[in-house]
Amino acid sequence: MFVGVVDKNQHPLMPTKPSRARRWIKSGKATPFWDNGIFCVRLNVDPSDTEFQEIAVGVDPGSKKEGVTVKSKKHTYLNVQADAHSKVGKKVEKRRELRRSRRSRKCPNRKNRTNRNAGKAKLPAGTRARWDWKLRILQWLSKLYPVTHVCVEDIKARTIERAKKWNQSFSPLEVGKQWFYTEIRKQWQLRTLQGWQTKEIRDRLGLKKSSKKLSETFEAHCVDSWCLAYHVVGGEGVVDNTDIFCISPIPIRRRELHRQNPQKGGERPRYGGTTCAGFVKNTLVKHVKHGLTRISGFGKTGISLYSLAGKRLCQNAKTQDFKVLTRLNFNYRSGISSPP
Repeated sequence: MFVGVVDKNQHPLMPTKPSRARRWIKSGKATPFWDNGIFCVRLNVDPSDTEFQEIAVGVDPGSKKEGVTVKSKKHTYLNVQADAHSKVGKKVEKRRELRRSRRSRKCPNRKNRTNRNAGKAKLPAGTRARWDWKLRILQWLSKLYPVTHVCVEDIKARTIERAKKWNQSFSPLEVGKQWFYTEIRKQWQLRTLQGWQTKEIRDRLGLKKSSKKLSETFEAHCVDSWCLAYHVVGGEGVVDNTDIFCISPIPIRRRELHRQNPQKGGERPRYGGTTCAGFVKNTLVKHVKHGLTRISGFGKTGISLYSLAGKRLCQNAKTQDFKVLTRLNFNYRSGISSPP
């Protein structure tokens, strides 16, 4: 496992070994810090070497789980298995239904207006959220590692006979994919491979892929992302790091004007929002009893705290019982490593 290194100006450098990072910290040459669960060091002196190797990120998209691997020619720095962003479309549809139902009742609502986005090139909310989630992961990794290439497995949408325009212009998968490729080309060099090409690389190297797609193991998705990165930078065909780092999007509950179900007594309790007692939700805190936890929302008599794995710990935490550390961009947890 290598440690990410950044300079004084937060520019990423080549990763280093943990033993060297410990010597830097002990001598005062570097300062340790955590970035969304990844341990890194920040140099307090000018780096002795500024030469960079090619580092590729392999991206294996999926409908439920996705694999991302950061690799150079000699080392595999990080394997990430991410939960796909797949619930935004249904939430937008439900919001539209609630807004339309309020117009037929005597309750606060805005007047109906024409569609301001008609005739404009705009991605649907669900499609934008799904592909923007992948882009945010790449931007996060590029702050820790000097990424030069991105290799994506090119997935295809279902085809409809005698409907060429649907396949190229109207399919949400194709539209989102092309937007994703355009954004990648602005920052990195893009490579794409077909699914059968990824399988050929995997078979040639003697790697096996698990049939359990929802399992948090290297063979589920990261084996394909590793092959995609290997295709760009090359090196030995032996996986030297099978540890995975699992992340998932933040389940933000937006503020709702009305609850979907009527409340007893006609009173509307507070529901949703992104802040809690002056703190931003999903802020990482260190509690005196529960250790590292994250703020989730309001409790009955205090603040509700959840573990990093998503389990509720308490609903009555006091502000004097924890120390605020940093704000998380997503939820993370460790996965299960498998032998190479």
